[in-house]
Amino acid sequence: MDPYTIFADIIAGRAPASRVYEDEDVLAFMDIRPVTPGHLLVVPKVVARNLAELDPEIGGKLFRVGQRLAAALRAGEVGCDGVNFFLADGVTAGQEVFHVHLHVIPRTPGDGFGLRARPTSPPRADLDYLAASIRGALPR
Repeated sequence: MDPYTIFADIIAGRAPASRVYEDEDVLAFMDIRPVTPGHLLVVPKVVARNLAELDPEIGGKLFRVGQRLAAALRAGEVGCDGVNFFLADGVTAGQEVFHVHLHVIPRTPGDGFGLRARPTSPPRADLDYLAASIRGALPR
């Protein structure tokens, strides 16, 4: 598959972005379609279309940088009360740009952002069964 995405152009400096943080592995910038003011994206500089392609060390770094950004969002002018992290992995999960990216979304009361879901209450036996299945599929 073609590794091109708009994020590749942003990383290379060929497309504009309001950069917030950068190091040798990751870049963080303002989302151009924010769900709340201060909404950021943290992307790895290496091409990884999905989590399966992402080096776990770089994945960890995405979240470490996200933590630092969350603290800055709380302390700075955004002054949010909370922060959501969101990472969509695959079309069904809502991924639109096929370059791994972590959304760092500042939250304030009444901001209109939220998750809609219909939680269920499965029997413990079903939970235990799925837990065993997932444990068995963990990479060694």
